Amino acid sequence: MSKAIKETHFSFPEQKGFYKGKVRDVYMFEKELVVVASDRISAFDVVLPRAIPYKGQVLNQIAAGFLKATADLVPNWVTATPDPSVTIGKRCEPFKVEMVIRGYLAGHAAREYALGKRMLCGVPMPEGLKENDAFPTPIITPTTKASEGHDEDISREDILAKGIVSEEDYLILEKYTRALFQRGQEMAKEKGLILVDTKYEFGKADGKIYLIDEIHTPDSSRYFYAEGYEENQMRGLPQKQLSKEFVRQWLIANGFQGKEGQVVPEMSDELVESISDRYIELFEKITGTAFVRAETTDIATRIEKSIVDYLAN
Repeated sequence: MSKAIKETHFSFPEQKGFYKGKVRDVYMFEKELVVVASDRISAFDVVLPRAIPYKGQVLNQIAAGFLKATADLVPNWVTATPDPSVTIGKRCEPFKVEMVIRGYLAGHAAREYALGKRMLCGVPMPEGLKENDAFPTPIITPTTKASEGHDEDISREDILAKGIVSEEDYLILEKYTRALFQRGQEMAKEKGLILVDTKYEFGKADGKIYLIDEIHTPDSSRYFYAEGYEENQMRGLPQKQLSKEFVRQWLIANGFQGKEGQVVPEMSDELVESISDRYIELFEKITGTAFVRAETTDIATRIEKSIVDYLAN
């Protein structure tokens, strides 16, 4: 089995801080961030015990491509990608919300709908929908951005009432979210995919709003294959999808949904390999290019060298 990088412990000149996210290691400098996409994988806001080979590279390179392809719509934080698993960019103050946008009744929205709920984050969902049906128009269902534990659904009204984001800024976040999602859906369609739902994160630097973090990756998005979608809906069959949902479904089937007292089931080598293969499949499908596996003999040394060389220039 290929090697994976679960965490990094670098120390760079002029480094101001370090933050370990669910799947990323973030090295902070005065005006820049160095973000290492590890091979950690999370589901239900819990980091799973096994790292997935090439997952970090897949996410980093997909995100880099989409950030470049949407820079005409929304300014983003990226200045360089010196390594397949590293992105360097502008240090922004993040908004404490994630802008989730849904084009279809899937995942969390479908689970809530099945419980009889017709309101999600203050947004009404029409009666008479089947799982994976398209909404009449995409809906924005924000969540709070938790530093630890679970993100929580929140309505636009509560975000404004609690002063989490100003109304002026929130209107911009909504506008950017819809523009990015439309572009993402158009790009997915060209590759025979449907971008079902996704999330975007934004931050501010020098009074300007930037798109931050990754976008349109299998960690932050759900994709269906366009071929067979209509037939599957008519026959009431599950959709073939490229996303992290298959990991969530495996966890659910093995009695884990991130709830208190539940234990993460053991992940076999075969399962880890299959998850890696699925991530690579999505990369090749969404980008239309072959995935080139980066050197994994000593991943940490490779990554550290790429960062040191960049910072030295």
